Amino acid sequence: MSRSLRRGALAGAAIVFSIASLAACGAGNNAQTLGVRPDNAATAVDSLKLQNGTVITQADGDAEGPAAVAVTVFNDGASAQTLESITLPGTDATVELSPATGSGPLTVPAGGRVVIGGNRNASAVVEGGGEALQDGGTQEIVFRFSETGDVRLLAFVVPGTGYYQGFGPSSGPESPAETPSESPSESPSESPSGEATSPSPTGSPAGEAETEAAGGETGPEAG
Repeated sequence: MSRSLRRGALAGAAIVFSIASLAACGAGNNAQTLGVRPDNAATAVDSLKLQNGTVITQADGDAEGPAAVAVTVFNDGASAQTLESITLPGTDATVELSPATGSGPLTVPAGGRVVIGGNRNASAVVEGGGEALQDGGTQEIVFRFSETGDVRLLAFVVPGTGYYQGFGPSSGPESPAETPSESPSESPSESPSGEATSPSPTGSPAGEAETEAAGGETGPEAG
């Protein structure tokens, strides 16, 4: 084999080895690509996984009204768990939980999930705490479950626009418009004797009424 052919064979082997090394780095459970996290808040504790945790405020920054917590809870355990409460540390906010249908506790079934936020899903309405919930910032959320206990999550605070429009809170109630005060109804006048008298009807003067009652129309006087 000539010297030029040997050099070509060695160069080809080096390229194949480099490609194989790169492929090995991108495969397996510890692949670097698996370390890429989505741009949302997520955590896992015991058999529970919480994903897409977000605090959603009013779409209009100047609007008054509640906020909402949106999150998806997965339960990989063998028994159901109840979400007993949600709190926002550092604020005076209170969070009211409601299941998707009916009333009662919000339960995450074994091997299932619960979506909080959005149409026809469970809801977590945040009342108060508006001064601490600033769009573009973060807010710690504490989820208390019946078996796992507290699960903490640092979530983004975003307005209910764009992608989050369907998951955000409803607008605050509008203040009722002022209605003009009603004028006092006219009461019938009373006679000096105390008896109520009806107001005199509007119409022709008394003289014309008497003439018509006499059965004739008045015309110009004959000369």
